[in-house]
Amino acid sequence: MLTFFLVSGGSLWLFSEFFLSLLEKMQTQEILRMLRLPELADLGQFFRSLSATTLVSMGALAAILAYWFTHRPKALKPPCNLLMQSEEVKDSGGARRSVIGDSPELFTHYYDDARTMYEVFRRGLRISGNGPCLGFRNPKQPYQWLSYQEVADRAEFLGSGLLQHNCKPCTDQFIGVFAQNRPEWIIAELACYTYSMVVVPLYDTLGPGAVRYIINTADISTVIVDKPQKAVVLLEHVERKETPGLKLIILMEPFEEALKDRGQECGVVIKSMQNVEDCGQQNHCDPVPPKPSDLSIVCFTSGTTGNPKGAMLTHGNVVADFSGFLKVTEDDVLISFLPLAHMFERVIQSVVYCHGGRVGFFQGDIRLLSDDMKALCPTIFPVVPRLLNRMYNKIFSQADTPLKRWLLEFAAKRKQAEVRSGIIRNDSIWDELFFHKIQASLGGCVRMIVTGAAPASPTVLGFLRAALGCQVYEGYGQTECTAGCTFTTPGDWTSGHVGAPLPCNHIKLVDVEELNYWTSKGEGEICVRGPNVFKGYLKDPERTKEALDDDGWLHTGDIGKWLPTGTLKIIDRKKHIFKLAQGEYVAPEMIENIYIQSEPVAQVYVHGDSLKAFLVGIVVPDAEVMPSWAQKRGIEGTYAELCANKELKKAILEDMVRLGQESGLHSFEQVKAIHIHSDMFSVQNGLLTPTLKAKRPELREYFKKQIEELYSTSM
Repeated sequence: MLTFFLVSGGSLWLFSEFFLSLLEKMQTQEILRMLRLPELADLGQFFRSLSATTLVSMGALAAILAYWFTHRPKALKPPCNLLMQSEEVKDSGGARRSVIGDSPELFTHYYDDARTMYEVFRRGLRISGNGPCLGFRNPKQPYQWLSYQEVADRAEFLGSGLLQHNCKPCTDQFIGVFAQNRPEWIIAELACYTYSMVVVPLYDTLGPGAVRYIINTADISTVIVDKPQKAVVLLEHVERKETPGLKLIILMEPFEEALKDRGQECGVVIKSMQNVEDCGQQNHCDPVPPKPSDLSIVCFTSGTTGNPKGAMLTHGNVVADFSGFLKVTEDDVLISFLPLAHMFERVIQSVVYCHGGRVGFFQGDIRLLSDDMKALCPTIFPVVPRLLNRMYNKIFSQADTPLKRWLLEFAAKRKQAEVRSGIIRNDSIWDELFFHKIQASLGGCVRMIVTGAAPASPTVLGFLRAALGCQVYEGYGQTECTAGCTFTTPGDWTSGHVGAPLPCNHIKLVDVEELNYWTSKGEGEICVRGPNVFKGYLKDPERTKEALDDDGWLHTGDIGKWLPTGTLKIIDRKKHIFKLAQGEYVAPEMIENIYIQSEPVAQVYVHGDSLKAFLVGIVVPDAEVMPSWAQKRGIEGTYAELCANKELKKAILEDMVRLGQESGLHSFEQVKAIHIHSDMFSVQNGLLTPTLKAKRPELREYFKKQIEELYSTSM
């Protein structure tokens, strides 16, 4: 049906699309010349010589042109000159700042009445007129909502209840939260902020050893958990005398009396969250709001080696980080599924609360995310690049014939031309024909996607900006600078960079001699300084000194390059570098970011050894994409059979090497052999951190046998 439309009746429409796209690039005199009309000065004489029929035809054409000029989509106006998005700070050793803002001073806050996380929520309560705040749903049911006032009241009741259970209203009181994303998480967090207590998230996906370490390091006596199973995990630590300081566990969900008895036997009180709220309502205490300089959260980053590091972030850190980088209204709705234990999700949500918007939580099963989005119809969609890659691969895997793929690419290129001119929309004919279902799978209302946490493919970002018809922003940062330190500027829809510095921080590059990166060439290690930079790691002065220098600069370990537009491009990673036998330095993460763009590749681990002269790799194919990719090369079979197929392995390696060559990799930076592994690296099998970064020592050990075989058979 679609093909018939495009070939027959649709041919007129395709011509008009071509004609209108041509008009966009032409001036009035050029249009007249194209139509073989005279210059404007001769029009009077020209019109007097025309017949009535011709005049009617020209009038119709003029009407069409007038309609197009008045109704054509308008480009988004950027907040600054996109050719100069940052500028050098005088007498700063090469540091650069954002050009957005009326003052050269760094932002510490955007609203005078929202300088702490407590005030941020109170502002949302006021400007929303007590509108809906936190949404949740049961399977196959619509979303239910708690209002801002309900959330604020429950937070005060819970906080007052904590004070009745020996907690102190001060920044020395650390409260653990061990739960998946849900309204009670936010209520628990706000309860802490209402009484100047400090939140310490315990990751759902961290192993028991890390949970034990965090509880002891932060001297946590009270933990709020969602499920009884997590309470059991905590009790087992107490029973083994591993966490002697833990005295109170508060459960969000119902639990059996036997669990309470088990806790009593080892000296731990177990109560329901509702019970503690009721206690607080009966013994209400006036709020004890924090100051901007007070600690708000200790966010433990898992790291790839060693124990987690507890990044200490103040209220001022968090408020500074989100000041002025996203335009949100009280009508905006955010879907929450990325872990609240990470600062990326925390910061994006804070923006929404500050402006009186709504946050709807997923059901807890990532496989049902699309169903949740259709029910919620969010306008803001925070994601990680891995999810965007899967969306991109799934879309193209469904274009399973050359004609379908050509049509999809043609439609995408037409819309990408609009994006390059600053026009973002989802109501073109291309959207109706090709992209409507993709947009509907996300709820149909998404106007803004925010991605971070890892590098995003320029190809994927470019396509999705067009296909989804919404603004797609990319940020860069880490927990130690409260999630973000750069962000792409509205109106700049180019890819391959992470934007300009945020208005709250300066960024400078420093030489990395061992990798041959020099600031004289605009390259070096990225360093950040400003009110969003953390205060150090909890009880870890040694690692704090490694991260923060004497002048307050945070050394990120990432290698960046300034582009002519004043934006920053991430080009390498200082950490995890190693030297090959011939003395060449190699940064495997940079190579992996290139190889991951190969269509059939879902994950890749690049390995090198100082005793070897070349690299090898472990590749996990994309289970949805690889079968059709293999079929095009005449290779059939189940996913398991394809993973064992030597001919297909050779084809994947050739595609990876091709990408490496196109990206300018040296010969010694290319893998010479790969092993195909059928199971994804994951947090559950210990090969990824909770932020989905590769745990390189664990990967090296896990694939030790395969790596040895690759080297022995490739010499």
